[in-house]
Amino acid sequence: MVRNRFGATGRHRLILICAILLSAIVLAGLLASLLAPNDPNLVDLTHKLEGPSGKFPLGTDQLGRCILSRLLYGTQVSLSLALLIVSSCLAIGLVIGSLAGYVGGKLDNLIMRCCDAILAFPALILAISLIAIWGAGWQQMAIALIMVQSIYYVRFIRGLVCHLKQQTYIVAARVSGTSPLRMMSRHIIPSLIPPLLTVVTLEIGWVIMDISALSFIGLGVQSPTSEWGAMINEGKSFIRSHPRLMIVPGLLIFCMVALLNLLGEALDEKKGFVKSFRKGGAR
Repeated sequence: MVRNRFGATGRHRLILICAILLSAIVLAGLLASLLAPNDPNLVDLTHKLEGPSGKFPLGTDQLGRCILSRLLYGTQVSLSLALLIVSSCLAIGLVIGSLAGYVGGKLDNLIMRCCDAILAFPALILAISLIAIWGAGWQQMAIALIMVQSIYYVRFIRGLVCHLKQQTYIVAARVSGTSPLRMMSRHIIPSLIPPLLTVVTLEIGWVIMDISALSFIGLGVQSPTSEWGAMINEGKSFIRSHPRLMIVPGLLIFCMVALLNLLGEALDEKKGFVKSFRKGGAR
């Protein structure tokens, strides 16, 4: 009993700490226009590759741009894109996954076979292939990631709905003549919120890494827009002489993803939602 209480206390403390740190990062991004000491895109070759100073707290890059200012504005870009992609995937997953799970039969089989065909390819490789066809840019990157990753939400939500359909209160509601639309809105979708909240928390971190990876190889956010992966790409030529150009944005990506993963695992506790989502082939 003591061990369970200690574990619960530790989990709640971990959730609180992660939530505070994540809120601080998000708030810094939202207030970038107020907190940034300089214009993030201002090129000033007279100050290129300078070390930390009062004017440039984290120094400057190879074009004389303030690293701290670019990090703050990059937070806006990375988080906005991640939230756009995850929310779009979630919406697609809710519609198609709920439909497949609730209706079942041939429709369910058709949707699942299409999902299996797409899952035969690694997600990031498939996204890269699509972007290579359409051309580089954040719009193409966002569409490609939404198309690829929404499949995982469809499979996960479909499994949850199939499980919920067998619950006694759902069966009773169906017997009493409740319409399918009312059934979904009043009983099934509200029951999906806790597992989806946990999974989405983790997936935001994974999507941030995907965005950074695609921007790093030149297929995502394009210069001069500030973005963490693009900043690492721009600084790779100076990794020996000025490693901070890569280390600073890399550390921010690491901290953001680690905090989101810790928060997601803590929210999941022992319910197994994360394990179930990963078994579906997402990661």
